[in-house]
Amino acid sequence: MKTFPLHSISLQEAMNLQFKIIDTVTKYFNGIEVLSLGDLGVVKGLNKPTYTQKVEKVFADVFNAESAILVRGAGTGAIRWGLISFMNCGDKILVHDAPIYPTSKVTIETMGLKVVKVNFNDLESIKKIVSENPDIKGSLVQNTRQQLEDCYDLEEVIQTIKKENPNINIITDDNYAALKVEKIGNQCGAELSSFSCFKILGPEGVGILIGKKELIDKVYSLNYSGGSQVQGFEAMEALRGLIYAPVSLAIQSQVNEELVKRLKNGEIPEIKDAFLVNAQSKVLIVELTENIAEKVLEITPNYGAAAHPVGSESKYEFAPMMYRVSGTFRASDPTLEKRMIRINPMRSGADTIIRILKNAINDAKK
Repeated sequence: MKTFPLHSISLQEAMNLQFKIIDTVTKYFNGIEVLSLGDLGVVKGLNKPTYTQKVEKVFADVFNAESAILVRGAGTGAIRWGLISFMNCGDKILVHDAPIYPTSKVTIETMGLKVVKVNFNDLESIKKIVSENPDIKGSLVQNTRQQLEDCYDLEEVIQTIKKENPNINIITDDNYAALKVEKIGNQCGAELSSFSCFKILGPEGVGILIGKKELIDKVYSLNYSGGSQVQGFEAMEALRGLIYAPVSLAIQSQVNEELVKRLKNGEIPEIKDAFLVNAQSKVLIVELTENIAEKVLEITPNYGAAAHPVGSESKYEFAPMMYRVSGTFRASDPTLEKRMIRINPMRSGADTIIRILKNAINDAKK
């Protein structure tokens, strides 16, 4: 099966990114502050904790942006606030012609936005649809794949939209891509990038919005209440996730590559094929020779595999996760669930995953 996973940065590139993050941290935090858990409350003049503001500045600099803001509601909250910063009820929004990620769909529907779909894999179609709809106000572009055949380049899609209509504000959903790929949306020309800090080993419930200061300031003005502020200890958790995630995720990518080679070489005869996809995170998909995937997945937890996601790459997930293929993939082809398994190595090595698969498949065949 032909797939088009995103290109992951190398381990050396991940190390360099970690060094860049630490260098940036030392420009905003002194040697006492880096050992603090952070402050609380709405500091006079900031209306947020001091440490939260410092962490936001680090995020902005690391991703080459004008500004950044930590928000409640994880990645979903970041996307929602990003859209609110430049869209109004009834405005047209351009999206990929594919199943919209469920939580993003809720935001779009509750905001009363009018969806205009186009195939992001076809740049000429983008030009045509944008020119035919001059009243499109914004666009939501997902960095990772929404369906198996997706092959679009994020920067090409953004630049094509911008060239046809520079007045369209673009926000990218960079969940499962940030710190794994060379560039996220704002680094490719989008006004805003958004992702969950939970996806980069940070705290649950906290999202980050990165990009144009004007739009970030708008979000800040709408989040003025004390209860809306991300507290200093949460911001410091997000910072630690930002620091430790790149190398950890690069090792995970290496394990994925090793697994593809070993499984394609027939190390487990019952596996027909193995390939990498972004669904939504970059994971290994194995296709079995028999339709026993659901039975195998009932057994894998007995051998130590995580039975379900927590945040799909959260700080809690160190054991390999073996799970059914993603909802967007099932929506495109419901039969995939019976013969395919999604595997995320998390912090494990290839030998552990192959051992668990062999044992579970043998038990399922009995």
